[in-house]
Parts: sequence; C-alpha cells; structure tokens
Amino acid sequence: MNDFWIACGHHLLDRDEGGGLCVTGEFLKAYFARPELLPPDDACLVERRLYRSLLADPRQPVSAEEIAVIADHDARENWRFVLVFRDLLLRHPTLEAAYLATVRSRANNLPPLFVNHLVHVILRNALDGCDDPFVLRAAELFFRPQCILPHEQALLLGDEEVVGGRSPTPVLSLMSMLGATTDAVVDVLSDENANAYWQRSDHFDMAFDLTAGGRGPHALAQAMGRWISHLLGIEVVIEPLRELRDARLTWYVGLDADATGIGDRLWHGEPLDERDAGRVLALFRLTFADASQAIEDMQGEPAYLILAMTPDHKLRMKPQNLLTGLPVKRLEMVT
Repeated sequence: MNDFWIACGHHLLDRDEGGGLCVTGEFLKAYFARPELLPPDDACLVERRLYRSLLADPRQPVSAEEIAVIADHDARENWRFVLVFRDLLLRHPTLEAAYLATVRSRANNLPPLFVNHLVHVILRNALDGCDDPFVLRAAELFFRPQCILPHEQALLLGDEEVVGGRSPTPVLSLMSMLGATTDAVVDVLSDENANAYWQRSDHFDMAFDLTAGGRGPHALAQAMGRWISHLLGIEVVIEPLRELRDARLTWYVGLDADATGIGDRLWHGEPLDERDAGRVLALFRLTFADASQAIEDMQGEPAYLILAMTPDHKLRMKPQNLLTGLPVKRLEMVT
C-alpha cells in the first residue's frame, strides 16, 4: 500500500479502538523540535531550561508564570501558542475530538499553522487506504491555500506556497513548450503522471484540474464525503453540479468565506453580477444516506455546497464548515 503525506507525522500517533488518533509524546516532541522553538545561542536560561525539560517530558505542566519570565518577546509568544495547542490535544481523547471541540466552540486562539496541521493529519487518517491520487490531491485544498492558474478554459489550482514566487502567473509544465519563463513550474495531475503523486505528496507541487464536468470535482466530492464520515459518523452522497439552475436553495454551506457571502446573497434572492458569479469555482449537492439524520425540515431535501475564490484569485477552503454547517439532527451529540 502506498504511503502519503508522511511529513504530517501520522506515524508518530497511536489509534484508539474507533480509529481516532491519540496524541503521543513523540508527536509532541516533533512540535517542540520545530525551528521556531529552538533557543538561539543568546536565549535566556529560562527558555533553554524549558526547551530541554519539554523534550524530556512533553506532557509536563507549564505555568503562565514560567512563560512570562522568558526574556525574548517572540519566544514567549511562540511558547504560548504551542502550549495552548499541546494542552488542547491533551484535554481530548483523540485529535479528532480536539478539532471538533475547537470548531464547535468557534474559538480563534490558534494560529492557522496549527489548525491546518491538525486538519492535515486528521485527513491523513480519514483517507488511510485511499489509492486514488486525485482524491488525495483534492483533499490538499482542505489545508493548503491554492492559487487559480489561468490556462485556456480549464480551472487549474496550484499550491499557493509552491507557485507564489516572484512571478504572479506560474507556468504549468504543459505550457512550458511555449517558451515562457517563471519562478515555478508544476505538473498538472493526470492519468499519465498520477503514480508520481506518491513520491511527491509532501511537496505539494502538482496542480489540480477542477474544471466542471471533469474528474477533479468528483475527487473533491469523495474527499469531502470521507471527511464528514470520519468526523461526524454520518454517510452522505455528494454530487458535483455544473450550475444550480432552478434548485431551491433550502440549505447551503459555503466552503470558504467568499462562498458563504455568495450563498447569503443567493439566499436573499439578490442577483449576482458577472464578476461575482465568475468567482464560483464549484457547486455540489449533498444528500444524507439516512434521511433521518437530517433535521426535520430538511429530511429528503438536499443541501448545496459552494466553493469560491477570492477577488485576487485565491482559494482558502474552510473544512470546518462541513462539520458545523450541515443540517444534522442533534449535531452536539456527535463525538
């Protein structure tokens, strides 16, 4: 079986009987060993002592007073953030439970780096055994911001960190024959190069074709279904749509902040101008495999999922919306 996303550290975690990820000392030590936390040569004795002690015992309590006496301001902030994250993981039986508690509380006290990594490693667990590189590349949208890459009539996405060099328009390898130059050259995931994904999965350097009617939207639908099933224990069917047409927008979930704004306007019957309509990247229809799991007013009715880009052609998906925005009966009872 092919492994993927090794850098997320899933191999450092244990699993409980239900398949959830359980935090380990080795996983926590990997955080404390990050370059941001490595004390520089001129670090104070307090910071050095804290670093050594946490590497020896990553679960030991650390008081606010201990952090407050670290001399360097940036070091104090880094340690506060990482210890808030550590304590969140230690308070819950699994990483999945910790993530659900965070998104349901709508707390905003963790830097995006930590939230995205939590999504990354939980998705690695949810997709364990998946042998479709297209589904895995689609799942990268959950935790890696994307840039929209212009190419004729295709809707291509590239990892923002990989393609966001000095050149605002990276060249795809399929376009390099035209002689254009750029800072970033990426391959578009295709049937011909799909096997290369397994060796490149930690590089995030393959572009993704999300063109309507193609394989990409179906792959993203599968990834979203696995995410919902793993975290909520609910089976859903998600189908890509080309357009909403005359569908009643009885329930919708914006998969990012811009899509939520667009959905709000549609909900209130406001027309979309051509510019805003053009920002919609993908539409999906979601139905529950067991209709009784939906709230009473939505039993038998589909929910619609909207994915959109920002005005500057970026995509920043919010996978938590799939967990908090669905019309699920007694959602608070799901653990």
